[in-house]
Amino acid sequence: VQLVESGGGLVQTGKSLKLSCRASGFTFINYAISWFRRVPGKDREGLLCIDEAGLKSYSKDSIKGRFTITRDNANNAASLQLDNLKPEDSNVYHCAASAHCGPSLGVPYLLEGPGTEVTVSS
Repeated sequence: VQLVESGGGLVQTGKSLKLSCRASGFTFINYAISWFRRVPGKDREGLLCIDEAGLKSYSKDSIKGRFTITRDNANNAASLQLDNLKPEDSNVYHCAASAHCGPSLGVPYLLEGPGTEVTVSS
């Protein structure tokens, strides 16, 4: 039972990256998927989540319009498209599975991946 992220790297300000999250060992379609990063003083900062069917997604206001979450249930995978990246977006990005997904982005994570690192140079 695991989630594994990939796709991180070093990019310049204004560029894009697409992160992937591969699931194995559990019934992927039964779980909502979130992406989060860790920030000082807050531990996990939930960024976006998408419901089990991929019909509804929710985003943190500060990244709306720049980050997009999608999922491919046929391939047990989810993605995070990062556009117009800024140096302050540099972080390790994790995907996580949860029982549900909502606009508060504060749902408990049942399973988390180890993360993939994004570095944005100025």
